[in-house]
Amino acid sequence: MQVERRTVLQAGGIIAVGGLVAACSSGGGSADASAAPAGSAAAASSGGGGAVATVADVPVGGGVIIDDPAVVITQPTAGDVKAFTAICTHQGCLVGEVVDNEIICPCHGSKFSALDGAVINGPAQSPLAAVGVTVEGGSIVLT
Repeated sequence: MQVERRTVLQAGGIIAVGGLVAACSSGGGSADASAAPAGSAAAASSGGGGAVATVADVPVGGGVIIDDPAVVITQPTAGDVKAFTAICTHQGCLVGEVVDNEIICPCHGSKFSALDGAVINGPAQSPLAAVGVTVEGGSIVLT
């Protein structure tokens, strides 16, 4: 039996989003600090405190994509940290980068606002879902 690439990507997106929902709704559970970008200050210094990155890791006008959980963290303006699911609403691909306050999916070119997750350019029709985030002493923690 041959499985289409699209089916695998969609299933992976559903699993990733399901894991994100479970992690965010576990009440008192915290994100694994090992999900921070390799070499980031959060990965080196969070010590299991639930931080996924630091504000310094996230460029202003840009963002950081975390694989597990699949979250994109943005900083549209200095000190304004946002987080969204990193799974494109078009066909479930992991978004690839954040440039000039646009979250870009590499699969089909969808672009989303780094401020609110809204679709800027399709083919995606639905926005990226917001993920709760707080900043604690410079560390970014999913809530």
